[in-house]
Amino acid sequence: MDTPKQEAPGQTGFELARTQRTLPIALLRAREAVMERMRPMLHAHDITEQQWRVIRVLREEGELDATTLADHACILAPSLTRILKSLESRNLLRTTRDKADGRRVIVELTPEGRSLIASVTPQASEIYAGIEEVMGPGRVEHLLNELEFLLSRLGPRGG
Repeated sequence: MDTPKQEAPGQTGFELARTQRTLPIALLRAREAVMERMRPMLHAHDITEQQWRVIRVLREEGELDATTLADHACILAPSLTRILKSLESRNLLRTTRDKADGRRVIVELTPEGRSLIASVTPQASEIYAGIEEVMGPGRVEHLLNELEFLLSRLGPRGG
């Protein structure tokens, strides 16, 4: 008489893909490869990756409420609070209470913040151009389109 095959604890009968061929790991490794090129430039300007995202979003969008800024910069609200205090102490941005709703905090770049962006932009553009050169013409754009598609299907605003 055959005895049923026992599965090891925690096994479901399904195989996992090798870690290096999973989307979460591939995305993390790709992000790290890009940021390795950006970090020295940010460090030279005494700015963190998260601070850079915040001031970039403010430059693109203009003044924003803190909740929208956190969303656009992909930063959790508690982290944003700390980042805003740091950037405000350096006079790179200004926060004010919304006159219509005192619970909302409005954030905007100062002239010093805009000046920092202007001084960092040439280096950031050079790094980005180097990435495009390594990947080949059109591949960065294709990758961005594919990631936008992924987000439209899986992200909080998508399916």
